[in-house]
Amino acid sequence: MLYAIISDVHSNLEALNAVLNDIKKFGIKEIFFLGDSVGYGPDPDECTSILNSLCSVLIAGNHDMAIIGLTDISQFNSFARIAIEWTSKQMKAENISLLKRYKMLQEILEKNIFLVHATPKKPEEWSYIDIMWDVDKQFHYFDDKICFVGHSHKPFIIEKKSSGELLLHKEEVRLSEKSRYLINVGSVGQPRDRDPRASYCIFDNGLIYFRRIEYNIKKTQKKMMGYGLPVYLIERLSYGV
Repeated sequence: MLYAIISDVHSNLEALNAVLNDIKKFGIKEIFFLGDSVGYGPDPDECTSILNSLCSVLIAGNHDMAIIGLTDISQFNSFARIAIEWTSKQMKAENISLLKRYKMLQEILEKNIFLVHATPKKPEEWSYIDIMWDVDKQFHYFDDKICFVGHSHKPFIIEKKSSGELLLHKEEVRLSEKSRYLINVGSVGQPRDRDPRASYCIFDNGLIYFRRIEYNIKKTQKKMMGYGLPVYLIERLSYGV
């Protein structure tokens, strides 16, 4: 089994292309996308179109659903609302229609994998998984060996052993026959773990590991500045916050 799992592109074309070029180096043919193709960044049409053409699974994120009117943006912070409103005006109708095809979750039984944007428990509420407090209960809401998520923009691997013990892995894990896993793949387009490089995950025959990829951040920032997107959204890309 050889897959790439990506999430939270957020209209960052430079980051997406850098990640896709890295994926090609491994000869990976199947890509799972965990949501939020749009929001925050300057290239929503291009990113949505590319993801639709290359990904075998397309999961809905809260920003995707906001664009098609299925998530209330009053719950977003002011910067996210501004970006969503700008994105809604910019996107072509055919690309907005692509967002309507995204699924809230997908279980791939033959691969023993569960895919969702935010949480396996009530995914439509767009909650964040706190690895210190509530990660254990999330394992009760999927039956598969592995659940991949995004949403928080912070990569982590939680292994739950048959004894109930939870282990945190920061870079990679070799799957154990008796363990189950909850894995956040991080963000392609707006990392928030103080590492500005794009983040994604590779699943390679029982080994799961993160890749961190440099991209032309200044080019993305220049586009955002030209479109008048919030300065906070522009500057945070430099720091990975």
